[in-house]
Amino acid sequence: MSTARKTVSLPGRFAMHRGGHLESPTLAYETWGELNAERSNAVLIFSGLSPSAHASSSGADPSPGWWEDMIGSGLPLDTDRLFVICVNSLGSCFGSTGPASIDPATGKEYRLDFPVLTLEDVAEAAWGVVQHLGIETLLAVVGCSMGGMSGLAYCVRHPGSMRAFVSISSATRAEPFSIAVRSLQREMIRSDPKWLDGNYDRQDGPIIGQRLARKLGMITYRSAEEWRGRFGRERATDERRGGRFKIEFAVESYLENHAQKFSGEFDPNSYLYLSHASDRFDLAEYGGSLASGFKRIKLERALVIGVSSDILFPLHQQQELAEGLGRVIPATEFVPLDCIRGHDSFLVEMDAFRPVLCDFFDSCE
Repeated sequence: MSTARKTVSLPGRFAMHRGGHLESPTLAYETWGELNAERSNAVLIFSGLSPSAHASSSGADPSPGWWEDMIGSGLPLDTDRLFVICVNSLGSCFGSTGPASIDPATGKEYRLDFPVLTLEDVAEAAWGVVQHLGIETLLAVVGCSMGGMSGLAYCVRHPGSMRAFVSISSATRAEPFSIAVRSLQREMIRSDPKWLDGNYDRQDGPIIGQRLARKLGMITYRSAEEWRGRFGRERATDERRGGRFKIEFAVESYLENHAQKFSGEFDPNSYLYLSHASDRFDLAEYGGSLASGFKRIKLERALVIGVSSDILFPLHQQQELAEGLGRVIPATEFVPLDCIRGHDSFLVEMDAFRPVLCDFFDSCE
């Protein structure tokens, strides 16, 4: 199958934020549209924890991307005008160097010898891709979920290298509820007997732990209101394993389908590393307070979008982020959306998000 994925090896030793290093790590990325002569129309996208760089289809890869309805001709990230870049996060398993990659020093997979990963490392690796493309100033950085924190790290570490920042369903740092959920997800994977302290068999890994972690994740990504209207107490149409306690309700079948798909695609150690990195990010580390962190950011405009039904990154966190940015960037807009699909709304309720992003990018040019 054709692919639009490109890769670049960052030259030399890549120093990690919490210590350790990688030798010439590889970053996978995709692009859409054309870079203009002034190199002034580039938009960098940071994804959530699990997506690849394939945010949208293209001639080279016509398969739908994870943000298909947002990137393309006439869409909010209009490829007739913009050059859009999406980088697969450092530490992930879709082409970028991560725990499943080969350590050049040993000839074996890094596994748990991979250095401690932070979202600052994700941001710096993306910075390397942008430099490779010869872009000095981005039109905008856009981050969704975990990607919003990665984007915030990019902004605070490279002030003035982008004109605008868009944060979608993200925050300045994780709240205790989100940390608790992710901690339990990691424990589910590590408690699977087949995890083997990260040295699992690639053909027979900790699938049960991954499935349980994904199910818990899906419960936090959506909302009770959506499931009440979507499933009610509808029974499952197919019988699944479980003996006396087999899957009976449609919502159980929904979780099982998502868990099966995810556990066959994502490397367990990569999940652990990225999940932990999401918990550790805190803008307040830049100067000792959130106010100090915000003062380091240099932008012309900012947009913060959140949804009322999000329990993973609640709306009050979006407001906190917008208020902090607004103190240093007068042209900051906060848009709360009344969507019912929880944290995942930015992936599935495009009719609510498209007008907001269209207006923002129209005003950026």
